Amino acid sequence: MPNIKSQKKRVLTNEKQNVINTAKRSKVRNAIKKYRAAIAAADIETAEKLLPETISVIDCAAKDGVYHKQNASRKISRLSKALDKLKAEQKKK
Repeated sequence: MPNIKSQKKRVLTNEKQNVINTAKRSKVRNAIKKYRAAIAAADIETAEKLLPETISVIDCAAKDGVYHKQNASRKISRLSKALDKLKAEQKKK
């Protein structure tokens, strides 16, 4: 435990921010899991509905600094690509 007053305060604020960031990261992961479940079930309508919501959650986390902007961009790209692939497979059938 630090002795200096400002460092004691930093410990407290870091703990609070850690809880907030963990919640945001968890929200992103849950949104991605829900979206991927729709993709796995080949449910295009649900996936199309969930994609903008998932992208929004990821963008908010990136804006707040939880994810690097390129990491967020990569996640969004992969999710979009998965939906496009599913649509292409459905057209072939």
